[in-house]
Amino acid sequence: MNRLFIFFIFLISNNVVSSQSQENASHTNKTKVFLLAGQSNMDGRGDASKITKQDKKELKLAQNNISYYYKGTTNNIKEPIIIDGVLDVTDPWDYVKKKFRIEKCFGPELFFGIELAKKYPDEKFLFIKRSEGGTSLYGAWNPNWTLEKAQLTEEEHKRKLYKDFIEIVDLQLEKLEPGSYEIAGMLWVQGESDSGNRHGPLPTEKYAENLTSLIEKVRLHYKVDDLPFLMLGVGSNKVINKMKETSLNLSNVTLIERSLKSHAQNYTPRYTHDWNGKPANHYNYTGMKKIGQLFFENYSKFYGNYIK
Repeated sequence: MNRLFIFFIFLISNNVVSSQSQENASHTNKTKVFLLAGQSNMDGRGDASKITKQDKKELKLAQNNISYYYKGTTNNIKEPIIIDGVLDVTDPWDYVKKKFRIEKCFGPELFFGIELAKKYPDEKFLFIKRSEGGTSLYGAWNPNWTLEKAQLTEEEHKRKLYKDFIEIVDLQLEKLEPGSYEIAGMLWVQGESDSGNRHGPLPTEKYAENLTSLIEKVRLHYKVDDLPFLMLGVGSNKVINKMKETSLNLSNVTLIERSLKSHAQNYTPRYTHDWNGKPANHYNYTGMKKIGQLFFENYSKFYGNYIK
């Protein structure tokens, strides 16, 4: 009787371990999908000519692991920039090249991806990015878009970016085998266009409400209730405080604070030259590289279990 009981327990234990192993293997083998969205600093203006030999070596290795789809536009140009291949730098519009004195550029995805591939060399990733410069959350990006809101921010003739973003992500996911992927997180860099008083107080005042709606709708649409959402603190202090409020009120939402003080660990420098009498004011090679690394450090610290 005792021998039969012990044998029975042994069989159950073996089945449980086998089941867990299969589940872990299934989780590990799935492509991890990251969604990226925002305005021009998500587009990225980092000077790709500054990329070091070591950076290039690490990028080449990362390209074995990371597929990349990117749709971005600048200054209402009708034809979008499209990248559909592996993680790489961007050949931007002539206007961007002139303004920032660059030939090619990159956004947060580049060094986020490089660091991700170094830590998880056996994993496969897909990055899907939709970004457009000079666009607000109150207007173009609003999940609850109305003509009145778009008119307030002078974006009535721009694309409904939340809708466009979801359609792009859906289309890319449809190319994958069902059950072969997991959405592992979303990165957001946007806030400048909702700052200031150019369009009145509403874009700033409603930022937390609109950001909450965006996060919840993405989670609902992709049926990932706890989807990690990481955002860079950009824009006015009032907008950043609204981001902080959102991060405190929703689970798995992380605000990444960056600094323009050169002695700070999270220093993200910008271009220092002027363009048409105003500062060019976007993040340069060093700043954008650091932003990508900050996204990785925070994701790895708080949400690494979504990959392993």
